Amino acid sequence: MQAKAVILGLFFAFFWSSAFTSARVIVAHAPPLGSLALRFLISGILGIAIAKALGQTWRLTRPQWRATAIFGVCQNALYLGFFFMAMQWIEAGLAAILASAMPLLVALANRVVFGERLGAMAGLGLTMGIGGVLIIMGARLSGGADVTGVLFCLIGVLALTVATLSVRGASSGGNVLMIVGLQMLVGAAVLAVASLALETWQVTWSTGLVVAFCYTVLVPGLLATWIWFTLVNEIGAVRASVFHFLNPFFGVAIAAVILGEPFGLRDMIGVAVVTAGILLVQLSKARRAA
Repeated sequence: MQAKAVILGLFFAFFWSSAFTSARVIVAHAPPLGSLALRFLISGILGIAIAKALGQTWRLTRPQWRATAIFGVCQNALYLGFFFMAMQWIEAGLAAILASAMPLLVALANRVVFGERLGAMAGLGLTMGIGGVLIIMGARLSGGADVTGVLFCLIGVLALTVATLSVRGASSGGNVLMIVGLQMLVGAAVLAVASLALETWQVTWSTGLVVAFCYTVLVPGLLATWIWFTLVNEIGAVRASVFHFLNPFFGVAIAAVILGEPFGLRDMIGVAVVTAGILLVQLSKARRAA
């Protein structure tokens, strides 16, 4: 890869992983589903406005609308909704590690559902990744991590895996940012209804809440999305996905530095194993695509 692609990939992984720390701050001061709905409403409007300025259109094909609806519900509402709720009870670092298991689950589901053969490298990476997640979960659960929070994260990851498999092969037709913005509005609508039905709107205003919310909207929400699609245009989706292997490390490191979350020996071992597993799976994909 060229130096530009490497730099973009590092920034993407860092920004994406930092979202769990800022989310942890938000849910400590405000209702999780309502906060996430407001985040997606603002990000969606900004994304659509930028897309229109770039000449993109919301006249989408049927497959594009289907992909928009599936991702809006499964990724934005279910995946992130469950994770935001979970972070009322579990630490940001653990949430980041569980979210990072998504590429592993996609590889496993492709094998089970679609019969795609896994090479030796991908099979080893899948085994290592799942083993690393189990090591970390065992350490955290034995240390008192909330079982409900972990379960919510697992449901969220499964929802994102289903969304990824359901729309695989769907083309953006040059309307990438427009589709992202529309997906955010779909998520905002679903989450707003859920928030009104399930939550009491009680907000403890603080500088930390305002900073964390603005950061989440602008950096992981919009900037990381723009970096991701720029990276995909530069080197392709398969090679770009290799940078996901950095997410477990960055997620835990940022939470430890900003929030002071503990990081023990078993966590270190688990993160290293998960990181290596994801890297092997993604490198296997890149090798097949080459």
